[in-house]
Amino acid sequence: MNIVQTDKAPKAIGPYSQAIMVDGWIYTSGQLPMTAAGDMVEGDIEAQTEQVFRNLEAVLTEAGASLTQVVKATVFVKDLNDFARLNAVYDHAFGGHKPARSTVEVARLPRDALVEIEVVARLA
Repeated sequence: MNIVQTDKAPKAIGPYSQAIMVDGWIYTSGQLPMTAAGDMVEGDIEAQTEQVFRNLEAVLTEAGASLTQVVKATVFVKDLNDFARLNAVYDHAFGGHKPARSTVEVARLPRDALVEIEVVARLA
């Protein structure tokens, strides 16, 4: 196993890694809408989801991958009423690529975020 760590995404806020690579697979930890400096992005679901994707892209890039190699995404959202707005940002981030996905409404996320996303990607 290899730990993936980049300064272009926020540091872990607990005892975990940004991502782990094993046997050509990359497993990211859930990314929150935080800047690389550790500041929460204020604003609506769109603004927070855009930051989450910037963080995912930074972690995947550090591992030698990209969003086009994501095979599975898990989305945690505070309010499923935001689903359509979140989906618009999600669709734009992935373009024509459509990985498998689960979306779960949760009572609360760390730092009171509106969204958290983790992905699994396969190195080419």
